[in-house]
Amino acid sequence: MLNVLIVDDEPLARSRLTQQLAECARQLEVKLVGTVDGGMAALEAVDQLHPDAVLLDIMMPDMGGIEVARHLVTRETPPAIIFVTAFDEHALPAFEVQALDYLLKPVRTERLLDALKRAHRLKRNEPRIEELARALGSCRSHLTVSERGRMVLVPIEEIVYLRAELKYVTIRTHHKEHLTEESLTALEQEFGERFVRIHRNALVARAAIQGFQRVKARSDGEGDAGEGHWEVVLKAIAERLPISRRQWPTVKSATGV
Repeated sequence: MLNVLIVDDEPLARSRLTQQLAECARQLEVKLVGTVDGGMAALEAVDQLHPDAVLLDIMMPDMGGIEVARHLVTRETPPAIIFVTAFDEHALPAFEVQALDYLLKPVRTERLLDALKRAHRLKRNEPRIEELARALGSCRSHLTVSERGRMVLVPIEEIVYLRAELKYVTIRTHHKEHLTEESLTALEQEFGERFVRIHRNALVARAAIQGFQRVKARSDGEGDAGEGHWEVVLKAIAERLPISRRQWPTVKSATGV
Protein backbone atom coordinates (compact mmCIF):
# COMPACT_ATOMS: atom_id res chain seq x y z
CA MET A 1 0.00 0.00 0.00
CA LEU A 2 1.30 3.42 -1.01
CA ASN A 3 0.17 6.10 1.46
CA VAL A 4 -0.06 9.53 -0.18
CA LEU A 5 -0.24 13.09 1.15
CA ILE A 6 -1.55 15.90 -1.09
CA VAL A 7 -0.08 19.40 -0.61
CA ASP A 8 -1.61 22.31 -2.54
CA ASP A 9 -2.86 25.74 -1.49
CA GLU A 10 -5.71 25.66 -4.01
CA PRO A 11 -8.91 23.86 -2.80
CA LEU A 12 -9.95 22.90 -6.33
CA ALA A 13 -6.53 21.40 -7.04
CA ARG A 14 -6.66 19.34 -3.84
CA SER A 15 -10.16 18.15 -4.70
CA ARG A 16 -9.18 17.15 -8.22
CA LEU A 17 -6.09 15.26 -7.08
CA THR A 18 -8.19 13.49 -4.44
CA GLN A 19 -10.62 12.31 -7.11
CA GLN A 20 -7.81 11.25 -9.43
CA LEU A 21 -6.11 9.35 -6.63
CA ALA A 22 -9.35 7.42 -6.08
CA GLU A 23 -9.36 6.50 -9.76
CA CYS A 24 -5.74 5.34 -9.52
CA ALA A 25 -6.70 3.14 -6.56
CA ARG A 26 -8.60 0.92 -9.00
CA GLN A 27 -5.31 -0.14 -10.54
CA LEU A 28 -2.80 0.42 -7.74
CA GLU A 29 -2.77 -0.12 -3.99
CA VAL A 30 -2.77 3.52 -3.00
CA LYS A 31 -4.40 5.37 -0.10
CA LEU A 32 -4.88 9.07 0.61
CA VAL A 33 -3.76 9.75 4.19
CA GLY A 34 -4.34 13.51 4.19
CA THR A 35 -4.45 16.84 2.37
CA VAL A 36 -2.93 20.14 3.52
CA ASP A 37 -2.94 23.65 2.07
CA GLY A 38 0.61 24.89 2.63
CA GLY A 39 4.29 24.12 2.98
CA MET A 40 4.55 24.53 6.74
CA ALA A 41 1.50 22.33 7.24
CA ALA A 42 3.07 19.76 4.91
CA LEU A 43 6.13 19.38 7.13
CA GLU A 44 3.95 18.82 10.18
CA ALA A 45 1.73 16.36 8.32
CA VAL A 46 4.66 14.28 7.10
CA ASP A 47 5.96 13.94 10.66
CA GLN A 48 2.50 12.91 11.90
CA LEU A 49 1.20 10.77 9.03
CA HIS A 50 4.44 9.28 7.64
CA PRO A 51 3.27 9.08 4.01
CA ASP A 52 5.19 7.03 1.46
CA ALA A 53 4.75 9.72 -1.20
CA VAL A 54 3.86 13.42 -1.31
CA LEU A 55 2.15 15.17 -4.20
CA LEU A 56 3.76 18.55 -3.66
CA ASP A 57 2.67 21.80 -5.26
CA ILE A 58 5.59 24.12 -6.00
CA MET A 59 4.00 27.57 -5.89
CA MET A 60 2.61 28.16 -2.38
CA PRO A 61 2.55 31.46 -0.44
CA ASP A 62 3.93 30.36 2.93
CA MET A 63 6.69 27.99 1.80
CA GLY A 64 7.30 26.81 -1.76
CA GLY A 65 7.47 23.15 -2.71
CA ILE A 66 11.18 23.19 -3.52
CA GLU A 67 12.00 24.35 0.01
CA VAL A 68 9.54 21.89 1.53
CA ALA A 69 11.30 19.09 -0.35
CA ARG A 70 14.70 20.23 0.91
CA HIS A 71 13.44 20.03 4.49
CA LEU A 72 11.73 16.68 3.94
CA VAL A 73 14.83 14.93 2.65
CA THR A 74 16.57 15.58 5.96
CA ARG A 75 14.16 13.18 7.65
CA GLU A 76 15.50 9.75 8.54
CA THR A 77 12.96 8.09 6.21
CA PRO A 78 11.87 10.75 3.72
CA PRO A 79 8.84 10.18 1.50
CA ALA A 80 8.98 10.03 -2.26
CA ILE A 81 8.34 13.50 -3.66
CA ILE A 82 6.31 14.09 -6.81
CA PHE A 83 6.22 17.77 -7.70
CA VAL A 84 3.02 19.29 -9.06
CA THR A 85 3.77 22.41 -11.05
CA ALA A 86 2.42 25.06 -13.37
CA PHE A 87 5.97 26.09 -14.33
CA ASP A 88 6.45 26.96 -17.97
CA GLU A 89 8.56 25.03 -20.45
CA HIS A 90 11.72 26.99 -19.57
CA ALA A 91 11.82 25.66 -15.98
CA LEU A 92 10.80 22.06 -16.64
CA PRO A 93 14.19 20.91 -18.01
CA ALA A 94 15.65 21.49 -14.53
CA PHE A 95 13.39 18.72 -13.21
CA GLU A 96 14.15 16.42 -16.12
CA VAL A 97 17.92 16.80 -15.80
CA GLN A 98 17.77 15.75 -12.15
CA ALA A 99 15.42 12.82 -12.98
CA LEU A 100 12.83 14.14 -10.52
CA ASP A 101 9.22 13.33 -11.25
CA TYR A 102 6.77 16.15 -11.79
CA LEU A 103 3.16 16.52 -12.85
CA LEU A 104 2.23 19.47 -15.01
CA LYS A 105 -1.04 21.20 -14.17
CA PRO A 106 -3.75 20.38 -15.14
CA VAL A 107 -2.73 16.88 -14.04
CA ARG A 108 -3.79 13.92 -16.19
CA THR A 109 -4.89 10.82 -14.29
CA GLU A 110 -2.78 8.53 -16.49
CA ARG A 111 0.31 10.60 -15.75
CA LEU A 112 -0.43 10.56 -12.01
CA LEU A 113 -0.75 6.77 -12.07
CA ASP A 114 2.63 6.44 -13.79
CA ALA A 115 4.26 8.71 -11.22
CA LEU A 116 2.79 6.75 -8.32
CA LYS A 117 4.03 3.48 -9.80
CA ARG A 118 7.55 4.91 -9.88
CA ALA A 119 7.34 6.47 -6.42
CA HIS A 120 9.58 3.88 -4.76
CA ARG A 121 12.60 5.02 -6.75
CA LEU A 122 12.08 8.66 -5.77
CA LYS A 123 12.88 8.13 -2.11
CA ARG A 124 16.62 8.64 -2.52
CA ASN A 125 16.64 11.97 -4.30
CA GLU A 126 18.27 14.31 -1.79
CA PRO A 127 21.27 15.33 -3.95
CA ARG A 128 19.02 15.85 -6.95
CA ILE A 129 16.67 18.11 -5.05
CA GLU A 130 19.62 20.25 -3.92
CA GLU A 131 20.80 20.50 -7.52
CA LEU A 132 17.28 21.42 -8.61
CA ALA A 133 17.12 24.19 -6.00
CA ARG A 134 20.41 25.63 -7.26
CA ALA A 135 19.29 25.40 -10.89
CA LEU A 136 16.09 27.31 -10.12
CA GLY A 137 17.81 29.79 -7.79
CA SER A 138 15.57 28.72 -4.91
CA CYS A 139 16.68 29.93 -1.47
CA ARG A 140 15.19 28.63 1.75
CA SER A 141 13.35 30.80 4.26
CA HIS A 142 14.26 28.37 7.07
CA LEU A 143 17.04 25.98 8.07
CA THR A 144 16.18 22.53 9.40
CA VAL A 145 17.90 21.32 12.56
CA SER A 146 17.40 18.16 14.59
CA GLU A 147 16.78 18.62 18.31
CA ARG A 148 15.83 15.85 20.73
CA GLY A 149 14.63 13.57 17.97
CA ARG A 150 12.47 16.11 16.16
CA MET A 151 13.01 18.46 13.26
CA VAL A 152 12.97 22.20 14.05
CA LEU A 153 12.71 25.05 11.55
CA VAL A 154 14.88 28.11 12.17
CA PRO A 155 13.78 31.23 10.22
CA ILE A 156 16.66 32.71 8.23
CA GLU A 157 15.55 36.23 9.15
CA GLU A 158 16.12 35.47 12.85
CA ILE A 159 19.71 34.29 12.45
CA VAL A 160 22.34 36.70 13.80
CA TYR A 161 25.40 34.71 12.80
CA LEU A 162 26.65 31.33 11.60
CA ARG A 163 29.94 30.04 13.00
CA ALA A 164 31.79 26.86 12.07
CA GLU A 165 33.08 24.82 15.00
CA LEU A 166 34.66 21.41 14.37
CA LYS A 167 32.14 19.35 12.33
CA TYR A 168 29.14 21.58 13.08
CA VAL A 169 27.97 25.10 12.34
CA THR A 170 26.41 27.05 15.22
CA ILE A 171 23.26 28.93 14.25
CA ARG A 172 22.86 31.89 16.60
CA THR A 173 19.49 33.62 16.78
CA HIS A 174 18.44 36.43 19.13
CA HIS A 175 17.44 33.95 21.81
CA LYS A 176 19.01 30.56 21.14
CA GLU A 177 21.76 28.47 19.57
CA HIS A 178 21.21 25.54 17.22
CA LEU A 179 23.63 23.17 15.48
CA THR A 180 23.64 22.05 11.85
CA GLU A 181 25.90 19.79 9.81
CA GLU A 182 25.52 21.99 6.73
CA SER A 183 28.81 23.53 5.65
CA LEU A 184 29.49 27.22 6.13
CA THR A 185 30.58 27.47 2.50
CA ALA A 186 27.28 26.06 1.23
CA LEU A 187 25.32 28.39 3.49
CA GLU A 188 27.32 31.36 2.23
CA GLN A 189 26.62 30.39 -1.37
CA GLU A 190 22.89 30.20 -0.72
CA PHE A 191 22.49 33.22 1.57
CA GLY A 192 25.40 35.44 0.53
CA GLU A 193 23.14 38.46 0.03
CA ARG A 194 21.97 38.32 3.65
CA PHE A 195 25.25 37.44 5.38
CA VAL A 196 28.81 38.74 5.17
CA ARG A 197 31.87 36.65 5.95
CA ILE A 198 33.90 38.24 8.76
CA HIS A 199 36.29 35.35 9.33
CA ARG A 200 37.08 32.03 7.72
CA ASN A 201 34.77 30.41 10.29
CA ALA A 202 31.97 32.98 10.62
CA LEU A 203 29.16 34.68 8.69
CA VAL A 204 27.17 37.55 10.22
CA ALA A 205 23.79 38.87 9.12
CA ARG A 206 24.31 42.29 7.60
CA ALA A 207 21.14 43.61 9.22
CA ALA A 208 22.39 42.50 12.66
CA ILE A 209 25.55 44.62 12.55
CA GLN A 210 25.46 47.80 14.64
CA GLY A 211 29.06 48.79 14.15
CA PHE A 212 32.69 47.86 14.76
CA GLN A 213 35.11 48.28 17.62
CA ARG A 214 38.87 48.36 17.55
CA VAL A 215 40.48 46.02 20.08
CA LYS A 216 44.07 46.66 21.06
CA ALA A 217 46.40 43.70 21.17
CA ARG A 218 47.86 42.67 24.49
CA SER A 219 51.43 43.64 25.23
CA ASP A 220 54.00 40.95 24.51
CA GLY A 221 55.87 41.89 27.72
CA GLU A 222 58.32 44.17 25.94
CA GLY A 223 55.98 47.11 25.51
CA ASP A 224 54.85 46.16 22.01
CA ALA A 225 51.04 46.01 21.84
CA GLY A 226 50.94 44.87 18.21
CA GLU A 227 48.27 45.93 15.73
CA GLY A 228 45.14 44.61 17.47
CA HIS A 229 42.00 43.72 15.52
CA TRP A 230 38.41 44.74 14.79
CA GLU A 231 35.28 43.19 16.24
CA VAL A 232 31.66 43.26 15.10
CA VAL A 233 29.24 44.96 17.49
CA LEU A 234 25.83 43.31 17.15
CA LYS A 235 22.40 44.88 17.62
CA ALA A 236 20.62 41.89 19.09
CA ILE A 237 23.15 40.35 21.47
CA ALA A 238 26.08 41.49 23.60
CA GLU A 239 28.47 38.96 22.12
CA ARG A 240 31.16 40.37 19.82
CA LEU A 241 32.89 38.52 17.03
CA PRO A 242 36.45 39.08 15.75
CA ILE A 243 37.02 40.12 12.16
CA SER A 244 40.06 38.68 10.45
CA ARG A 245 42.58 41.09 8.99
CA ARG A 246 41.98 39.59 5.56
CA GLN A 247 38.20 40.12 5.71
CA TRP A 248 38.18 43.59 7.29
CA PRO A 249 38.20 45.62 4.03
CA THR A 250 35.42 43.45 2.58
CA VAL A 251 33.31 43.64 5.74
CA LYS A 252 33.63 47.40 6.01
CA SER A 253 32.76 47.90 2.34
CA ALA A 254 29.88 45.41 2.31
CA THR A 255 28.12 46.73 5.41
CA GLY A 256 28.51 50.47 4.96
CA VAL A 257 28.38 50.92 8.73
